[in-house]
Amino acid sequence: MSDPTPAGTTPSRPPRPTRPTQGEPPAVREPAHVPVAHLVRGGVVEGVHYGSVVVLAADGGVEFSAGDIEAAFYPRSALKPVQAVGLLRAGLPPLDSESLALTAASHSGEERHLATARRILDAAGLTEDDLRNVPDLPYDPAVRDEWIRAGLGPSRLAQNCSGKHAAMLMTAKARGWSLENYLDPGHPLQWEIASTVEELTGQGIARVTVDGCGAPLFAVSLHGLTRAAARIATAVPDSPEGRVAHAMREHPEMVSGSGRDVARLMRAVPGLLAKDGFEGVQIAALPDGRAVGVKIADGADRARMPVTAAALARCGIDPEVLAGFDHAPVIGGGREVGTLRAAGEPASFFAPPAGSDPSAPPAASAQGEPGAASVA
Repeated sequence: MSDPTPAGTTPSRPPRPTRPTQGEPPAVREPAHVPVAHLVRGGVVEGVHYGSVVVLAADGGVEFSAGDIEAAFYPRSALKPVQAVGLLRAGLPPLDSESLALTAASHSGEERHLATARRILDAAGLTEDDLRNVPDLPYDPAVRDEWIRAGLGPSRLAQNCSGKHAAMLMTAKARGWSLENYLDPGHPLQWEIASTVEELTGQGIARVTVDGCGAPLFAVSLHGLTRAAARIATAVPDSPEGRVAHAMREHPEMVSGSGRDVARLMRAVPGLLAKDGFEGVQIAALPDGRAVGVKIADGADRARMPVTAAALARCGIDPEVLAGFDHAPVIGGGREVGTLRAAGEPASFFAPPAGSDPSAPPAASAQGEPGAASVA
């Protein structure tokens, strides 16, 4: 029996000639996720997050995996570095490093993010009215609150993907392609991006649907996505991949926002390339090719960074460097009474102190560390 295609998706890209894919598309199936994180309150496991994790060695081989790393899934915004490479290959005109970083961003909506998106549009002779992403409020809660206090409503520029959309428009205009339908999966721009997705992931695209911002979203596997991250992180400087990697490393706050965990992680680990995505997706890759990919099955953002930190420890990153990213405190009555951290096989990457009970909450630590938000 053929696999039914969910509403709003297509079984494959439109039938238009393209260069051969690098491999077969991943299988569309219910992923066989496994427990990857526990929320422990007062020594009792209160919550379990399932997911999948892959760790790639410097030679590209799979050094560790848990769950189902080969099933088709949607990378969400974790795909943006790959899309940025696709835009450069498709003819995106030269941009300064900050602007190129914003092209791969899920930004917080800070003024510098909006100003940079405007700068991309201005350089192309375009305005916010040309954008076709969904209007939204700024992503960062503090920025959003200030925005609302100022009496402002949702806008396309404030939406966290506006940098990517501005660069898409700039590329389409430079190539003489139509602007009104640049988000159509059959548009030449989206075909160029899809070809880059296939090349860097090393596999065909399993499904095409629509991301939250309105852009086409391509289903690959967690293994393929992580392989693409490694290829970008190891690329030579003057290549499209190398240019995206340099821009992201130089301006991690442009890729996310001030205080966001991904920006802090990139600052903490020299040379690290990292990008998160909605529904609990995270990739991170080092300049020597070591890379990790994480998917939290229920989409919980709170489990994303602790599991990522555990996977990076398996890559050889000093656990002390990852301290604060590896857990989120569980709060009860205003004090720490437990923790959310990696569980199952990924948990072994962080060895518990000698004589300690790994199922018990850790000793009280300073709150406000650079990890995931506290869990009430």
